[in-house]
Amino acid sequence: MPKRSSFSEKLMRWYCRCARNLPWRQTRNPYEIWISEVMLQQTTVNAVIPYYQRWVREFPTVQHAADAPLFKILKLWQGLGYYQRAKNIHKAAKVLCALHQGKIPADPNVLKNLPGFGPYTTGAVASIAFDIPHPIIDANIRRVIMRILAMKGYADASRDQEILAFLNKIMPSKKAATFNQSLMELGALLCRNRTPSCLLCPVKGDCRAYQKGVQEIIPQPRKRIMKDIDVAVGILRKGGKYFIQKRPSQGLLADLWEFPGGKIEEKETPVQALKREFREELGIAIASVKPLMHVRHSYTQFRVRLHVFLCQSQISVQEDSAHKWVRLFDLLKYPMPSGSARIVEKLQHPA
Repeated sequence: MPKRSSFSEKLMRWYCRCARNLPWRQTRNPYEIWISEVMLQQTTVNAVIPYYQRWVREFPTVQHAADAPLFKILKLWQGLGYYQRAKNIHKAAKVLCALHQGKIPADPNVLKNLPGFGPYTTGAVASIAFDIPHPIIDANIRRVIMRILAMKGYADASRDQEILAFLNKIMPSKKAATFNQSLMELGALLCRNRTPSCLLCPVKGDCRAYQKGVQEIIPQPRKRIMKDIDVAVGILRKGGKYFIQKRPSQGLLADLWEFPGGKIEEKETPVQALKREFREELGIAIASVKPLMHVRHSYTQFRVRLHVFLCQSQISVQEDSAHKWVRLFDLLKYPMPSGSARIVEKLQHPA
């Protein structure tokens, strides 16, 4: 077991020398720290930076986020994925305005009851914004500590109780913000997944995996299986307007807008799938279809290939809250899955 003071001091000295200059590290504003930490979950730093900067310009306070329509929140979030994160920010902002005058409370026991505040977000906001000694576990920290302790197995939540017990023992009573960020930065810059830079590591003398020469096989690697999904998409156009529909409020990509269509089932052609989806979703028959484009997009666990057709129907779909006819350049105002957004881009700028 490394000594608390020695381990944390070496780690934090390294962090002060080598940490990246990131926009959310230039503030102690709890709201801005909260937004950055939510965005950084499941998303790379480089991808987050422009979204974070746009967010704090558009919604500079909790009150601004609470007052914004969900439609606008989701549109700003478009492309970051995991849209439930944005919806939880919106819900939590409303609670904070109703119960806490739009302020972020410092008490972790209060934070953990806010929408979207799981153990990580609670600990990150408490420690980074308020310097409260509260350990946190993300993918980087989990990997770092598994190597420090030479823990065998996969890097999943089953190891977190042991990791948490270790973190509680080495967490310094002061400078919790620097300590937690140091661990995350170590995992991001040096203690990387498959190519750790151990010779540069400030705590290699405390690392059992390094001493045993097993750091590259800890954690145990998982085989990642990507599923391929083919989807038929129909473009309905009428009087210079395009038809889009809103996805259900629950499930994958909830509350986003898209062109109608759906998954191509086994032994179906794209045209057959499109006709079936239009019949099932909209209750209309397609009179004609013309191939328009193909669009590919990758999500975390699957890849999607969109087969896009220009369609005509003798029956026009009526507008309501979940079905709209929208002019081409106004489509940019609607929050969409990345695949649908790419279709809009291609419609606006045909090759």
